[in-house]
Amino acid sequence: MPQPRYRRRAPSVAALAADLGQEPFTSLTWRQGSRGAFRSRFAAVRVRPAGKAVERPIRQAASAGQGWWDGVLPDCWLLAEWPEEAETPTDYWLSSLPADTPIAELVRLAKVRWRIEHDYRELKHGLGLDHFEGRSWPGWHHHVTLVTAAHAFLTEQRLAPKAPGPHSPSTRSSTLSKAS
Repeated sequence: MPQPRYRRRAPSVAALAADLGQEPFTSLTWRQGSRGAFRSRFAAVRVRPAGKAVERPIRQAASAGQGWWDGVLPDCWLLAEWPEEAETPTDYWLSSLPADTPIAELVRLAKVRWRIEHDYRELKHGLGLDHFEGRSWPGWHHHVTLVTAAHAFLTEQRLAPKAPGPHSPSTRSSTLSKAS
């Protein structure tokens, strides 16, 4: 009969975050939106995750890399968000970033999901990523390549400084015209 590997049951992420209390949660802004800053309170602690879903890929990677696994799961970041209006923490992320990663960087990377989902929606609906109806690998590859190139172009246009307008100093003629 298999024996449990831990002396006691591992706590849930929600219980672990709530047990921290409110003191370690600091208020951070991760980006500016059209209606102002996006702010919330966050805490980050190092944890060692438990469970087969976490253990399997680590065991496989260690076995493939060095031929054996020592049975120790590496520690990682647990990032928890506790908004001011909430009674308990509401959102959680696990991250394998290095132990010296600042909490502001953990929050920024956790919240970048909005940008990724927005880009994916733009790829599908605006640029036709999901319109491919062919049956060949080269055809699909060609389609995805063109959609990706179009998305890269649009991203460059979005991030590039805006072109100077007709009244900007760089576009005004140095000589007066008769129409002026």
